[in-house]
Amino acid sequence: MGITIGDPAGIGPEVALKALRDPRIVAVVRPVLLGPRLVIEQYAKRLGVTRRLVFVDGVPEVWRTGQILAIDTGHFNLPAIPFGRVHPECGRAALAAIRRGVALARSGSLDALVTGPIHKKSAQLAGIVGAGHTEFIAHLCGVRDVRLMLVGPKLRVIHVSAHVSLRTAIDLVKRHRIVRTIVLGSEVVRRLGIARPRIAVAGLNPHASDTGLFGDEEQRQIAPAVVIARRRGFRVQGPIPPDTVFYRAWQGEFDLVVAMYHDQGHIAAKTLGFEDAVNITAGLPIVRASVDHGTAFDIAGQNKAKPRNMKNALLLAARLVSHRAIPAAQ
Repeated sequence: MGITIGDPAGIGPEVALKALRDPRIVAVVRPVLLGPRLVIEQYAKRLGVTRRLVFVDGVPEVWRTGQILAIDTGHFNLPAIPFGRVHPECGRAALAAIRRGVALARSGSLDALVTGPIHKKSAQLAGIVGAGHTEFIAHLCGVRDVRLMLVGPKLRVIHVSAHVSLRTAIDLVKRHRIVRTIVLGSEVVRRLGIARPRIAVAGLNPHASDTGLFGDEEQRQIAPAVVIARRRGFRVQGPIPPDTVFYRAWQGEFDLVVAMYHDQGHIAAKTLGFEDAVNITAGLPIVRASVDHGTAFDIAGQNKAKPRNMKNALLLAARLVSHRAIPAAQ
């Protein structure tokens, strides 16, 4: 399992190494950290895992139980970590680790890639391609049609659009995008062990437009997409008013909710399980999971970050690879 440490100035390195101190994680995952050597070594010393840390040039076939392997991806030309600050060197280091991780995953050297949080401004200063982390990885994989999905213990949400303005997101509510989102989300849920997932499609407007009183996207785009998906054999309902669909899914009525835009899905998922929801990218040729939190510059370098979300990202990636039940982190 490749683990990019994210932006060195944030909490990514801390939560990665803290997660790997948990014997339940290393019982399931053989970890390969990806990031600048200076940053990884500094955190390993702070967190008391230096003896287990071994730097390698590539992913070996065999290693000793309990080892934490690391690959120095460089591109960090600073004498010390600028905790909690936007810096182009941190952006370059974060992007270099992602590039190496994606390359190793695409070659088959890694079974999956779990990514630590990057800072959008630092990444922009370093020349990131795309609007954010998800889009950059899609670019590296040579694909365009991917979806951001959040997976928690009781709620799974996939988004028709993600890192765009709300005005643009409304324009992207098109039947072909909705159908494709249903397909990609269903594939992920099946890999998690649900053979025929029950899928709910959220409306866009208040009360799902209330038969056209508050907009016509439901009638023109969303309802026809649901009909198409049903004809293809998917168990799908909608459009369902967005103020009730997430509660119904959380109560067990649905296995997956298709949200129309970023915050519609994220607010529900994070409210119901902030530490447990894991970000994955549906539609990639590799398995990629990520923490669903940011760089937390306000506590970076202070040993205050909690690794629970990173643990759950690692465990979910392991489930996607192995297709078997693995318990969530505590």
